[in-house]
Amino acid sequence: MMWRLAACTVLLLLLRSLTELPWPLLSAATCALYLVSGGRSYLGIFLKTIGRDVHAAGVLLKVKLNVKRNLKLSNTVPKIFHEVVQRHPDKTALIFEGTDTRWSFRDLDEYSNRVANYFHQQGYGTGDVVALFMESRNEYVGLWLGMAKVGVEAALINFNLRMDALAHCINISRAKAIVFGGELNTALKEIHQLLGKSMYLYCSGEWNASVVLPGTENLDPLLEASSTHPPPSLQNRGFTDRLFYIYTSGTTGMPKAAIVVHSRYYRMAALVYYGYRMRADDIVYDCLPLYHSAGNIVGVGQCLLHGLTVVIRKKFSASRFWDDCVKYRCTIVQYIGEICRYLLSQPVRAVERQHCVQMALGNGLRPSIWEDFTSRFHIPQVAEFYGATECNCSLGNFDNKIGACGFNSRILPFVYPIRLVKVDEDTMELIRGRDGVCIPCKPGEPGQLVGRIVQNDPLRRFDGYVNESATTKKIAHDVFKKGDAAYLSGDVLVMDDYGYMYFRDRTGDTFRWKGENVSTTEVEGTLSRILGMADVVVYGVEVPGVEGKTGLAAIADPNNQIDLETFYRDLQVVLPPYAWPVFLRILAAVSKTGTFKFQKTDMRKEGFDPRVIKDRLYLLDPKQQKYVPLTEEVYKNIQSGKQKL
Repeated sequence: MMWRLAACTVLLLLLRSLTELPWPLLSAATCALYLVSGGRSYLGIFLKTIGRDVHAAGVLLKVKLNVKRNLKLSNTVPKIFHEVVQRHPDKTALIFEGTDTRWSFRDLDEYSNRVANYFHQQGYGTGDVVALFMESRNEYVGLWLGMAKVGVEAALINFNLRMDALAHCINISRAKAIVFGGELNTALKEIHQLLGKSMYLYCSGEWNASVVLPGTENLDPLLEASSTHPPPSLQNRGFTDRLFYIYTSGTTGMPKAAIVVHSRYYRMAALVYYGYRMRADDIVYDCLPLYHSAGNIVGVGQCLLHGLTVVIRKKFSASRFWDDCVKYRCTIVQYIGEICRYLLSQPVRAVERQHCVQMALGNGLRPSIWEDFTSRFHIPQVAEFYGATECNCSLGNFDNKIGACGFNSRILPFVYPIRLVKVDEDTMELIRGRDGVCIPCKPGEPGQLVGRIVQNDPLRRFDGYVNESATTKKIAHDVFKKGDAAYLSGDVLVMDDYGYMYFRDRTGDTFRWKGENVSTTEVEGTLSRILGMADVVVYGVEVPGVEGKTGLAAIADPNNQIDLETFYRDLQVVLPPYAWPVFLRILAAVSKTGTFKFQKTDMRKEGFDPRVIKDRLYLLDPKQQKYVPLTEEVYKNIQSGKQKL
C-alpha cells in the first residue's frame, strides 16, 4: 500500500516538471491514479509497468532540462562537442575499421576546425548548403561538423543514388558546392550536366586529376594547409537552427530532404543515451551509413555529445562483424533488422561468442528471430526503438520486451503525447468521430502512430522538409482534440494491454527492403522511362523469413515486347540495388481509377503466387544475373526457405 502511494508521488513530481498542468489538476490525476490502480485490471498494469514508466519519465525530465539549458545558452552541436573535447581530449573518439585509423577527440576537433576555417575563408557562411556525397569514414564526421562550426548546413547524400535521383537530391538542397569521395567520381560525372553551372566541386580521398571533372579541387591538401585553431565564433546560431539535411524516401516522388536542427540531433541522441543507460566507457560499433540518422545521430551522436568511442565501418560485412567487435572490444552494436538476419545466416564460428557486446541497438528486429539472435550471440539486451529522422513520436524499448519497438504509459498516457489512431485499411485515411476528432485505438487494434506538434517545444516540434508541400502532407489537424496539429508517422503499429508497441506496416507507397525505404512512385517512374513509358506498378510483397517487404514490379506489356536482359542491364544504371524489383509481373494492362491512379490493392494481396496469378511471373536470380521464370516449384522453395532471395 505505502509503496504504491510513494510511486504515485514520484510520478506526480515528474509530471509537474514535464507538463504545464497546474498542481490541483495534477494532484487530482495522481489521486485518481492511486484509486484506479487498486482495480483488478489496472492493478496488474500498474504493477507491471510502474518501474518502466518512472524510468521513462525520468529520462524525459533529464532531456527536457538539458534542452532548456542548451536553449538558454544558445548552444549548438559543435559547442556541446567542444565541452566534450575539454573533458578528455586524448580519449579515442573515432576508429575507422577500413584503415584502423584512430582519432582522438582533439584530432576530430582539429580536423573539423580545418574544415571550418577553409570554408569560412572561401566565403561560405550561415545558411549556405554544401552537399556531402561520400562513403562512411572519420572524415565524413569531421566535414559536416566543421561546416556546422561556421553555420554551413550539409546535405547528406545517399552514396547509393545514381542518375536522376542523385541529381534531384543535390539540386533540391540548393547546395553551392559538393564534397564527394574519390570513390564516387564516376557517379558524379554521370550527372554533372544536370547540376547548376556554378556548383563548386571538392574531392576528398582518392584523387586522380586525369579522371575528375574539370575545375574539381583536391580538398585534402587544402585542409592540411588550413588552421587548426577554432574558427570565428557564431553570434547568430542557436539550438533550434538548422544543422544538416537527411534524405528520407517519401510515399510519392523522389527522396525528401528532412531538416535536422541542433535540438533534434541532441534529442535523438540523448534519449537513446539516457533511455538505455549507456556508460561513458562504452564503445559503439557503427556499421550503418552515415547519411542515415541511425548511423550519424543515434551512433555518432554518442561520440559528439557524450564522449563515447565509435567504431565506423565503411559498409556492413556479415562475415567480419564479430571479428571487428572482438578486435575493438565493442560493448554496443548497431543494427537494422536485415543485419540481424544476415548475421544469423552466417556459419557458426567461435568468435561470435568471444565478444564483450552487452547491447544491440537499432530497429526492425523481427519478433520471429529475436530470441534466436540474442541466444546465439549472447546479447543480454536488445535496445529496439522506433523513429524517423523528422518524427516527433519516437519510441524506445527500454526494458528488453521481446518484439516491442517501444511503449507508451497506460497509467499516465498524457505525459508523452503520442497515440495510435484508427485508419481505413484500404486507403489509410484517418477515421474520425462525429466530433471530427481522430478515434484512438484500443489495445490490440492497429492504427497509425501520431505525435502532437508543439512548435515552441524542442521535444515536440516538427521541422519538416525543405519542400513545404511535403511538410504539409505530414501534418493533420484535429487529431487529439479540436484545433491541434499532429505529425503523421505513416506507420501502422499495435499496442498491447501494458502499452508496449509493435510495428505492423508502413502506410502509403513506401516499403522497406535491405534496410532502405523504397519509394514505389520513384521506382515506377524510373522503370516506366526505361521501358518506353509503359504502365508500371511497384509495391512490396511479404516473403516468409525475410525482413521488410520485397519489391514487385507489375509491368503492362500487351505486345510481349519486353527484353528482360536489356531491362536488367538498364536497371543497374538507373537504380541502387536495394530498389531493384526482385519479382516481375508481366500483364496486358494495369487497372486504373477514373482519375488515372493505379489500383494496386488487389495485386498487393495476391503477392507473387503463380497458383493465383495467371500473368507471367519472374524472379531476379543474382547468381545468374538475370530474371528467370517463377514456377510453382520455385515459389514453394521460397515459401519454405529453401531458396533465399
